[in-house]
Amino acid sequence: MRIPLFPLDLVLFPGAALPLHIFEARYREMVAECLSERKVFGVVRSDGEQMAIMGCTAKIVRVVRRFDDGKFDVLCEGVQRFEIEALDESRSFLQADVEVFEDEGARSTRTDREDCAALHFATLQMAGIQIPAMHLDLNAPVAFQLADALPSDLGFKQRLLASRSDADRTTRLRDFYNEMLPRLRAKEDASRAGQASFPIH
Repeated sequence: MRIPLFPLDLVLFPGAALPLHIFEARYREMVAECLSERKVFGVVRSDGEQMAIMGCTAKIVRVVRRFDDGKFDVLCEGVQRFEIEALDESRSFLQADVEVFEDEGARSTRTDREDCAALHFATLQMAGIQIPAMHLDLNAPVAFQLADALPSDLGFKQRLLASRSDADRTTRLRDFYNEMLPRLRAKEDASRAGQASFPIH
């Protein structure tokens, strides 16, 4: 199918919320069209020089605010992953012929999801990052939900988006947490040792 594309320096996951402030004329046109025709657009990671070939469609959940100058604040939500097959630059905004895809590989087990979730919250707490409120249904895949709340590098998130196996994504996340936690603990121990060495009188 052909969809409008919105290149952004982020990775959108299925089910993830995406608030956007639409100010460029071409994207105001795109959003207005998506609203009137009730169609999705594609979010693809772009750093300004390179653009990923895999992204996620986004539906507009609601218009939060309309400005007098034509700008929009909208709340969107990730829907389906896709792979770009061909680009179309005939309009003011980029379009693409895309093929949507779902997982083909194995699902993670509930035990794996429980372990991954526990490591996720431990990592955020150790890093001093405020833990966002979230409802996790551990009877279903949670890797995208956890990854969306993770302040990790976009390259890692892009690899998770492209993975076609929930078991693989869950394992990659678990490995990431298991790599990060010892570093964070060592940093905290070093900080405590430094404070102990220089007591304040």
